[in-house]
Amino acid sequence: MPDFSLNDLERIVAARATSGDEQSWTAKLVANGIAKASKKLGEEAVETVIAAIGPDRDALVEETADLLYHLLVVLHIRGVALDDVMTELQKRTGQTGLQEKAARARE
Repeated sequence: MPDFSLNDLERIVAARATSGDEQSWTAKLVANGIAKASKKLGEEAVETVIAAIGPDRDALVEETADLLYHLLVVLHIRGVALDDVMTELQKRTGQTGLQEKAARARE
C-alpha cells in the first residue's frame, strides 16, 4: 500500500489552492468557484460510474483518483475538512446502512 493518504492529498489541495500558480489546476478550479468545481466533480462522478461498469480495471482506478481529487477540491472551497467527513462516516459504522438511512429519513 502506498504511503500516501487522502489527508496528504487534502494538504496538497490546500497548498495549491492558494499558490497563485497559473499552471496549477487546483488553483484554477478554486479561482473559478464552487459552481465550476462542483460541475467538474459531477463529470468525474459520471466518468467513474462508466468506468465501473466497463471491463477496464485501470480506467476505474484512474477515474476514482480523479473523483477523489475533485471531491477534495470542492470540500476545500466549501471549508469542509476531510476529518469532518471521516467523523460522519465513523458515526455511521455503529449501525447497519439500512438503519442509518431510516434514521436520516425521520430527521
